Amino acid sequence: MTAPIFSNHGCRLNAYETEAMKDLAQQAGLENAVIINTCAVTAEAVRKARQDIRKLRKANPNARLIVTGCAAQTEPETFAKMAEVDAVIGNTEKMVGATWQGLAADFIGESEAVQVDDIMSVTETAGHLIDGFGTRSRAYVQVQNGCDHRCTFCIIPYGRGNSRSVPAGVVVDQIKRLVDKGFNEVVLTGVDLTSWGADLPSEPKLGDLVMRILRLVPDLPRLRISSIDSIEVDDNLMKAIATEPRLMPHLHLSLQHGDDMILKRMKRRHLRDDAIRFSEEARKLRPDMTFGADIIAGFPTETDAMFENSLKLVQDCDLTWLHVFPYSARQGTPAARMPAVQGGLIKERAAQLRAAGDRQVARHLDAQQGRMHDVLMESPTMGRTAQFTETHFTAPQTEGAIIRARITGQEATHLIVD
Repeated sequence: MTAPIFSNHGCRLNAYETEAMKDLAQQAGLENAVIINTCAVTAEAVRKARQDIRKLRKANPNARLIVTGCAAQTEPETFAKMAEVDAVIGNTEKMVGATWQGLAADFIGESEAVQVDDIMSVTETAGHLIDGFGTRSRAYVQVQNGCDHRCTFCIIPYGRGNSRSVPAGVVVDQIKRLVDKGFNEVVLTGVDLTSWGADLPSEPKLGDLVMRILRLVPDLPRLRISSIDSIEVDDNLMKAIATEPRLMPHLHLSLQHGDDMILKRMKRRHLRDDAIRFSEEARKLRPDMTFGADIIAGFPTETDAMFENSLKLVQDCDLTWLHVFPYSARQGTPAARMPAVQGGLIKERAAQLRAAGDRQVARHLDAQQGRMHDVLMESPTMGRTAQFTETHFTAPQTEGAIIRARITGQEATHLIVD
């Protein structure tokens, strides 16, 4: 008998939950199993999950193969029909100890082959917490799950359910534990992070949580927040950006497009000028701020002029780290019924956006030459600055330490310290 094998697909939150499932599976005594935590964000993500299932079944012919995650939640029948799959469990069920106890019982009268309940009926976040994952330097804390918005291209609310928040006291207690374990940076994660607090008593905002963490965990050197919706940023978060050096000057913005008509067809809550105004204000408050952004190329009805507005947004918001997504129709979403852009044109536009992103990265790296940075070491020779810029060291450093160093060079994607 062997320990379970886990394969994670998709977002950082999925990676967090994979670590939590490892704990639950170990506690339940599950052995000789393969668990695939799937992503549903695009049709390509589902295809890759099916491909991984076949590959893992071939490599582990005698193991139980269990599929979970967002794709399992949104289309359980797709995976239940696969000959390689023994069980399909939903996003709620995967975070419950009883599910894993049933799986560990080898399915003898205690587990159904498909366990996927209505995700929209879930009103609480999972209570299982982990002590960080990834490197020993940085830990991730899930503070929110689900989404109340219904963007026309997005299937994720149907995989994650409506928005629900982890209470601030629970978050603070977990971060205190992580700091006690030696983590020097904590990243707050969620599906729709800026909606944190809307379902809690008194409806606090994300900025309230950030200020509370920084006040109550004074020994935490670095706090980072993951992807946010800039139109929902509150006054306290802006105050934290302006006044709290321990809040890292790097924000990943969920922008999606740079054309107002496309943004309306996406059912986004901001317009082009809102994004530009926010980036200018944030950088005015914190001059060293850098931005990442999600941008979709080739959304249905996108004309050349509309695409040009997205391309120009890279400069107008001074974006550095781009996540470019060629549009992929997801069955069941309103956008899938809109007039599609030709596939070759989508690829071409995505390539143009990525090239614009590469130029922005080069510009950012050039500007760091000779500057001093505090670098959090993820390995003996690689770390990241406060702006999340990858930095390579010639001489080995202590993993997990924050090293003050002067930048002496650069390569295509990273800085160098000799």
